[in-house]
Amino acid sequence: MPDPEPETQREAMEYDVVIVGAGPAGLSAAIRLKQLDPERQVVVLEKGSEVGAHILSGAVLDPAGLTALIPDWKDKGAPVTVPVTQDKFFYLGESGKMGLPTALMPPLMNNHGNYIVSMANVCRWMAEKAEALGVEIFPGMSCSELVYAPDGHVKGVVAGEFGRNPDGTPGDGYEPGMELHGKYVFLSEGVRGSLSKQAIAKYGLDADADVQKYGLGMKEIWEIDPQNHSEGRVVHTMGWPLGDTAGGGSFIYHMNDNQVSIGFVVHLGYANPHVNPYLAFQQFKHHPYVRDLLKGGKRVAYGARAITEGGWQSLPRTVFPGGALLGCAAGMVNVPRIKGNHNAMLSGKAAAEAAHAAIEAGRASDLLEEYDRDVREGPIGKDLKPVRNVKPIWSKWGLKASLALGGLDMWTNTMGFSLFGTMKHGKTDAAATEEAGKHKAITYPKPDGKLSFDRLTNVSFSNTNHAENQPPHLRLKDKDVPVKVNLPKYAGLSQRYCPAGVYEFVKDEDSGEDRFVINFQNCVHCKTCDIKDPSQNIVWTTPQGGDGPNYPNM
Repeated sequence: MPDPEPETQREAMEYDVVIVGAGPAGLSAAIRLKQLDPERQVVVLEKGSEVGAHILSGAVLDPAGLTALIPDWKDKGAPVTVPVTQDKFFYLGESGKMGLPTALMPPLMNNHGNYIVSMANVCRWMAEKAEALGVEIFPGMSCSELVYAPDGHVKGVVAGEFGRNPDGTPGDGYEPGMELHGKYVFLSEGVRGSLSKQAIAKYGLDADADVQKYGLGMKEIWEIDPQNHSEGRVVHTMGWPLGDTAGGGSFIYHMNDNQVSIGFVVHLGYANPHVNPYLAFQQFKHHPYVRDLLKGGKRVAYGARAITEGGWQSLPRTVFPGGALLGCAAGMVNVPRIKGNHNAMLSGKAAAEAAHAAIEAGRASDLLEEYDRDVREGPIGKDLKPVRNVKPIWSKWGLKASLALGGLDMWTNTMGFSLFGTMKHGKTDAAATEEAGKHKAITYPKPDGKLSFDRLTNVSFSNTNHAENQPPHLRLKDKDVPVKVNLPKYAGLSQRYCPAGVYEFVKDEDSGEDRFVINFQNCVHCKTCDIKDPSQNIVWTTPQGGDGPNYPNM
């Protein structure tokens, strides 16, 4: 995107702390800052049309983070009201299932005391509490740039830029946005945030970390027959239909009001470019166990997002001059537990406490080393370190080895040691992709429109919208790579890994040549393209504020 015209001047607003992203991490930081000092000037900038619009998570919530932040959350009416009552694990074959005994699993895998929630609604509730404390929250405000001071530290962000033409030039109604400056800037954008990527690259925050790994999580909410519903039941599955083509599994969470949250996660380190994560998800719903559960029900929502899966060894340095990475911007998901929201909240609380202490001591715009130390040595590190080898074992040796060796390693970690030390992940998910010629094509069943659906139909249930008269937020470093490299070498895998139908190859009617089309209006902001593209040619950037999905209850 071109820089603003030379004569354009942006107004600036000054705060103590500027927070990018109104997810569980950013809102926790805002709340804690105000708890520590009601006079602290705190602003939260959210690119979604409202708080929660871009929040998608399973989710079974470990309330540890929420309890640390707001101990009386029950009395204050938090939408955390469905305790887990049953915990089931199944290994699926094509037509049957085998239960995995929970008694053999380490205690950390137990969901007793956890809750099935909509994190979108939890964040809306947290935003109300933050605003009641005096936090300024501005939804519909995309942050398009970091603002640097002459000495190189981050002093703020550019937010609220609107009105560029599709070619990037300022349009008639161009609004340059504002600069919001802070003594500290917290980036809590979630997975693969555009500003977080810039900060990690500029300051080399990942220099001493292993490569980051990711999964693609897709989710639907269904209203089902009350006879099939069991509020509080948690089910996880592994195996079919992925088999040996990719790692991953499913979750089925019975919420209240006869609704179930049904999701499917595919690890993005798969080698075969013919894998289609979305169609595998749709196929999964035809398993007899799932089909019988959903019979007579209706899907009411759909969405997708990437998940950070690298864990302990992939954590980058979480502080940079003038700011910090919070939650999934750094990657704090406990993969075997399939939980990260509690760590996001704990990271926001820890960052707020470090910034408060620094400002009280007269500091500003430096390194919040106390925060980075807390992440690694405090409750977040204690949660992530014992499970650090489960993901690399799975990636290297497959599901069965992960169940046996990963389970053994988690057990030994509860006793203070690991048989494997700290394993490396190896290749990035992009580099793990092999050429199409080395693999057989995969035939997936055609969606039937009852249990399974085509992508564009499902995207309509995400309430996604992007103004068409803006520059596409999905950028190509080299416009020739998709057709000249990715199509012949990788069978044009972008048309399969995207869960929203953004990318397609079409034949030009006149020349008969292939043409790469980006339907950016469909984008649900999952970031998979930015992660999985083998040429690393696609860059996800933030569109103008308010665009993207509008999740009501995810």
